[in-house]
Amino acid sequence: MTSKVSSPTEQADEAVVGEQRKPPGAKDVRRLDRVIIRFAGDSGDGMQLTGDRFTSETASFGNDLSTLPNFPAEIRAPAGTLPGVSSFQLHFADHDILTPGDAPNVLVAMNPAALKANIADVPRGAEIIVNTDEFTKRAMQKVGYATSPLEDGSLDGYNVHPVPLTTMTVEALKDFELSRKEAERSKNMFALGLLSWMYHRPTEGTEKFLRTKFAKKPDIAAANLAAFRAGWNFGETTEDFAVSYEVAPASKAFPTGTYRNISGNLALSYGLVAASRQADLPLYLGSYPITPASDILHELSKHKNFGVRTFQAEDEIAGIGAALGAAFGGSLAVTTTSGPGVALKSETIGLAVSLELPLLVIDIQRGGPSTGLPTKTEQADLLQAMYGRNGEAPVPIVAPRTPADCFDAALEAARIALTYRTPVLLLSDGYLANGSEPWRIPETDELPDLRVQFAQGPNHTLEDGTEVFWPYKRDPQTLARPWAVPGTPGLEHRIGGIEKQDGSGNISYDPANHDFMVRTRQAKIDGIDVPDLEVDDPTAGTDTAATTLVLGWGSTYGPITAAVRRLRTAGEHIAQAHLRHLNPFPRNLGAVLRRYDKVVIPEMNLGQLATLVRARYLVDAHSYNQVNGMPFKAEQLATALKEAIDG
Repeated sequence: MTSKVSSPTEQADEAVVGEQRKPPGAKDVRRLDRVIIRFAGDSGDGMQLTGDRFTSETASFGNDLSTLPNFPAEIRAPAGTLPGVSSFQLHFADHDILTPGDAPNVLVAMNPAALKANIADVPRGAEIIVNTDEFTKRAMQKVGYATSPLEDGSLDGYNVHPVPLTTMTVEALKDFELSRKEAERSKNMFALGLLSWMYHRPTEGTEKFLRTKFAKKPDIAAANLAAFRAGWNFGETTEDFAVSYEVAPASKAFPTGTYRNISGNLALSYGLVAASRQADLPLYLGSYPITPASDILHELSKHKNFGVRTFQAEDEIAGIGAALGAAFGGSLAVTTTSGPGVALKSETIGLAVSLELPLLVIDIQRGGPSTGLPTKTEQADLLQAMYGRNGEAPVPIVAPRTPADCFDAALEAARIALTYRTPVLLLSDGYLANGSEPWRIPETDELPDLRVQFAQGPNHTLEDGTEVFWPYKRDPQTLARPWAVPGTPGLEHRIGGIEKQDGSGNISYDPANHDFMVRTRQAKIDGIDVPDLEVDDPTAGTDTAATTLVLGWGSTYGPITAAVRRLRTAGEHIAQAHLRHLNPFPRNLGAVLRRYDKVVIPEMNLGQLATLVRARYLVDAHSYNQVNGMPFKAEQLATALKEAIDG
């Protein structure tokens, strides 16, 4: 699935309110076409779990959705402080959507820090549900509130619902043999129950989840279930919530098929397993845990039944070294990391270039430099992926565009690595890794055939008639060298990082040979077969054809597409194209760029793709950049693109 199916235009951030209906004896129910909810609280309040459960139920209901988890890098920041705020934003709709939304229609604030950290994003008129129990004088002073925002009029422009969540949770659990502190931990489930009532979410999945999660602690399971049901019942009975809302399933947004909610890292994991099965090779992961890539290691460790072997190494260098060894041994080899880890792996990536072995290097980008912003997103590793090795060491680069597209990107990276015998860099990022959306589970006959042929015997005849094996004799179409599994009789050959002699693979310091090998390795990458770039331009060939092209890569796809939809709805003419292959570029990219007077490239860096495009094609591409650790907002991009069109 390379993109989401087009359907109704993504609207502005305000949810559209439809008809009201009030069955006899029931509260008002309003129909909306879309809603953006943000759960926010202390990093110990369980906001990620709450958001994940609400998302799972929303997916099972059939809505399209997009999520944005946002949490601190610290394992446990000081309680009640701004650096310790964790949030989870969910955008769900009855039509095709592309982003987690620019601004929440509903904010659930579990304490003063959560309110202060998020109120700037909340538009006037939105709903704010606050846990009044946490608005003590000390807690408010900790985040700089001189007076209570619940009483000083600063929230008069919002629909504020003060709810004593902690007190009500403790009261609901008074019959359980729990301490007050233990009971308070279930307040996130009370909030989840309230929001589930408010938006008519299914409850069976959450109840089953709680029973399973706490199967070894039945008292805790029962307490969380009681808190969840108490929150639902509170919404049903209180006068403060006079209206509930319905968002119908997105029944017309997707092709027929079986769908599930999936995050980018989970989709990548499944894509790697599928690639190994389609290649009929064992999958080997050599990895060192690093945020936000660790979930791939966690997930793949569960799939030994599919021939997956995972190795948690002592450091980044050991992880890629083990993976490269597995590639030499005939496995589909993978190493996962984030930007700082790519820097440590660079020498071994260069060795893989020299050995010409298939190896997948998956970089889940995060804010840098150095340790940077471990839990925030960025796209700033493109030039590192392109050039971050000593010598001329070209590596193909592939970038997924959505969480679900990570599955297909993994298959594509594996195709290139196996076909051309080369390491491949796959550039995802924290936004894709942790975000989620519906994914159509493909049929097995839709997956590519990735099977390879290992070398079986001699492939070269010397002048004296002796048949020998030359490890660097190449396929004339792909320039790939043969893949010889260790232990195959007669295929013994030398490996190492010193330059190889063309054909024989012997050590060579000959200047002409080195020049030839460098140019051959580059030609192999340049010759990789990648699809032409597709351009979304409804006005092409008309008298009012668009003169501005917006070009993107990676996770900017959703915000760019949402912004383009808004502009087209407003009558603007603008074309859009999105790159999956960043090395080599699609062969028609130059021709596409020359068709437009203006090219705008939005990136979550300081203009890395723009630098490559300007250098390669001599096109005056304009950068629009953001490096604040957060994804673009659709309205922000729409404004910038409108200025480009008018400029």
